[in-house]
Amino acid sequence: MPEAASELLLVLTTVGARADADRLARAMVGSRHAACAQISAIDSVYRWQGAVLHEAEWRVLFKTTAAAYPALEAALRAQHPYELPAILAWPCSAALPEFAAWVAGEVAAG
Repeated sequence: MPEAASELLLVLTTVGARADADRLARAMVGSRHAACAQISAIDSVYRWQGAVLHEAEWRVLFKTTAAAYPALEAALRAQHPYELPAILAWPCSAALPEFAAWVAGEVAAG
């Protein structure tokens, strides 16, 4: 695995309103916890408090580094509208080296 790619993380969360997705994306990129964020509409089926729910949500995918993850997670937890937010991260197994360097540079500059 290229070293730069091994530092990259993809971090995902979901919210119920587009305005919340926009707010979180702008806040995390603005604070340099993430280099970029992508927002997409999704349908979610999940069990919550004993009921199976089916609702429209917004998925936000952040691109960051392993070093920046703790601050990103803390900021998401503090600003997330859900009582129990899904905050999931996984490492990139490969990435265009120039892109990986850009992500690292954007979050390291903060």
